[in-house]
Amino acid sequence: MSASRKGNRRERELVNALDEAGFAVMRAPASGAATDRELPDVLAGNGDDFYAIEAKSSSGRPIYLEGEEVEALVYFARNFGAKPRIAVRFDREDWYFFHPGDLYTTDKGSYRVKKETALAEGTDFDELVGDTERTSIGDFDG
Repeated sequence: MSASRKGNRRERELVNALDEAGFAVMRAPASGAATDRELPDVLAGNGDDFYAIEAKSSSGRPIYLEGEEVEALVYFARNFGAKPRIAVRFDREDWYFFHPGDLYTTDKGSYRVKKETALAEGTDFDELVGDTERTSIGDFDG
């Protein structure tokens, strides 16, 4: 399966999951290819939270995003009144979400997410949609 077909399928999976979680959601057609404007892959809102999402998937290799791509997402989200999020999905894993400011920046100005980083530090789907809240051992008095 081509990378673009796989990416499109993953974006549709994300749209369907957000819809099932009670969000009004839409996928931008061709996200940038159909227009001169840089658009996020997915827009989602539930009346309380509004997200502009750039979605990326990988078989397991690190995911890289160009600096301009992330800057365009942040710009659009700010103007739209949404929270910018980078959604990453590695094969046989769930979706994980990052604020662009939390991504690792390479020396060349691009952004990188490794699978290990996504699993350890990313916001999982349930937390994004408000079904759960992340806690750590330090959150409990003992």
